This record gives sequence, structure tokens and C-alpha cells, in this order.
Amino acid sequence: MNIDKETLAKIAHLSRLEINEKDTDKMLKDMSSMLTFVEKLNEVNTDGVEPLTTMSQEVNALREDVAKPSLNLQEVLQNAPKKDDQFFRVPKVLE
Repeated sequence: MNIDKETLAKIAHLSRLEINEKDTDKMLKDMSSMLTFVEKLNEVNTDGVEPLTTMSQEVNALREDVAKPSLNLQEVLQNAPKKDDQFFRVPKVLE
């Protein structure tokens, strides 16, 4: 499948990309070759093939969820670079 310059400009606009005029021909060629590859994939017979959710055979190592007592406020604030009684002090972000 071939892409024209108008379609390329629309794709660039939708994806918020800026494409230089000098790169237009290369982009057209690259995108056309990608679409040709995808069209070839459509020709593959996938009857009876289960869809994959992942390519990895890894299994999650799960641990028991154990409730632990939380730290008290003073323990939480002890390593804070700046604190004010019971609050973290942070630089002002908004004016």
C-alpha cells in the first residue's frame, strides 16, 4: 500500500509530529513498506491459533498479604529534610 503526501501530513498532524520536507520522501517509503508488511501478515492462516496475552512464560511470584502496623508520624517525619510539626515542608509550586 502506498501513502501519499496528504495522508502523511494528516498522520503527522494526528500524532503531533513535525516532518521536514526533506524527510517526506523517506517517511513515505518507510510507512509504505510497513503497511505492505502488515498486509502480508493478513495473508497468514491463523485458524485454530489461540490469541496470546503475553509472550513471556514467567509466573508472578506472589507473597502472602500480611497486615503490619503502620509507622507513627514521628518515625515517618524523622528523615524529612524539612518538616513542620506534623507536615512535610516542600517548595512552593504555585503562585
